[in-house]
Amino acid sequence: MLVKIFGAAVQGIEATLITIEVNCSKGIKFMLVGLPDASVKESHERIISALQVNGYKFPRQQVVINMSPADIRKEGTAYDLPLAIGILAASDSVKPDKLEEYIIMGELSLDGSILPIKGVLPIAIMARTMGFKGIILPNKNAREAAVVNNLEVYGVDNIKEVVNFFNGDYDLEKTIVDTRTEFYNAQQLFDFDFSDVKGQENVKRALEVAAAGGHNLIMIGPPGAGKSMMAKRMPSILPPFTLHEALETTKIHSVAGKIGTETALMAQRPFRSPHHTISDVALVGGGAYPQPGEISLAHNGVLFLDELPEFSRSVLEVMRQPLEDRRITISRSKFTVEYPASFMLISSMNPCPCGYYNHPEKECVCPNGAVQKYLNKISGPLLDRVDIHIEIVPVPFEKISDKTPAEASNLIRERVIVAREHQSKRFENEEGIYCNAQMTPKMLAKYASPDNEGLQLLKTAMDRFNLSARAYDRILKVSRTIADLDNSEKIHSKHLAEAINYRNLDRETWASKK
Repeated sequence: MLVKIFGAAVQGIEATLITIEVNCSKGIKFMLVGLPDASVKESHERIISALQVNGYKFPRQQVVINMSPADIRKEGTAYDLPLAIGILAASDSVKPDKLEEYIIMGELSLDGSILPIKGVLPIAIMARTMGFKGIILPNKNAREAAVVNNLEVYGVDNIKEVVNFFNGDYDLEKTIVDTRTEFYNAQQLFDFDFSDVKGQENVKRALEVAAAGGHNLIMIGPPGAGKSMMAKRMPSILPPFTLHEALETTKIHSVAGKIGTETALMAQRPFRSPHHTISDVALVGGGAYPQPGEISLAHNGVLFLDELPEFSRSVLEVMRQPLEDRRITISRSKFTVEYPASFMLISSMNPCPCGYYNHPEKECVCPNGAVQKYLNKISGPLLDRVDIHIEIVPVPFEKISDKTPAEASNLIRERVIVAREHQSKRFENEEGIYCNAQMTPKMLAKYASPDNEGLQLLKTAMDRFNLSARAYDRILKVSRTIADLDNSEKIHSKHLAEAINYRNLDRETWASKK
């Protein structure tokens, strides 16, 4: 008997329909074709054990399974469940009437229990798009799939439940999630708040400007000045997710297997902080079977690189193109996948190897040239792509001991949201542009043109600090954001002056002492 059952393969952050054809006929062979990898071929042993433990017989016949389309490589253990149900249906142990109405995915353990899989959200979206009635998958993935409306989602714990469901002996319980209510309720829950940060008003202002315009930022200061502390609080002042952004971000984390069992839709912007020993493949994504890297996991959120000069030079250089294009393309001989990578880069560094250059109290003990050599670990082209450079000094005792709470994140966030609303109206007819940091040079001339006084100020700064053309663009973008925070349609000289002040590392005099 020949039966068809449906599964899915995930490539990048999109899913492709996989048709599994199972035919039982005379003979004793088991053949699995259609470009399966080793883990899919090993499903034979898991299926035999799962069926035997639960009282089902593996057919003593020739079993031929074809997984089409044959030019797409089938990877992983998620095909165990559809293969097992297909074999049972082909051997008359499962009624095939309703098989074509559902996508079925899940990994089998030897006792027939069903284990969670990766990439459930893209699979569920594909199932609805293709007109399937529902999807049957591991119970721990059910809430994630239930984000997709107009699709019946059934979470199961054991293969028996699936067999009894298709035979009409058991009704599976639908998983229903009130996505919007859960999403909006969870948007205000943060572990860290700027009210914990004493002093550092100029740094908090720079972070507010960065959040308002989506700008990249680097903090330079001695150990213990609060760089990491403030970076961790960055998501609490970013504007809340839109549903579209949340869905796109959740898809990436779903493919990477980073979604928790209690999570339906991600409600807060991601904050990724990889260690400086990370490889370039782990950062940008890739591998034999490409997976999203840290820059894609930080999509629509923050990528924090602490101690930036300690990262490998090759790791930092591979970020240059994604920082401009806001997506990463990973090419292999047989296929190409593309992951979105629109993230805010927040980084920090000590000013020198000993950490105390420009410290108000401690003396730097680094030899001559050490400060410039340390800064040179970060290439000029990469620094040019960072809009805001802000220097941090330690907080004095009077500020640390002050019992008065600092400004809370929700107040800063309100100003950021207002500034982003200005940008949304400005760019409503500009496809793919959502914040000032994404403006092209052509758009700068249209939306960020300073007045004559500001232009003269900018010319003086360019000549004095020997700034690059890219730095010129960055200053205009940041000044546009400062004007938005000031509710000003025009960019005035005070906005440009503040933006110029955020280019500390461009100044040739910065490291001249050593």
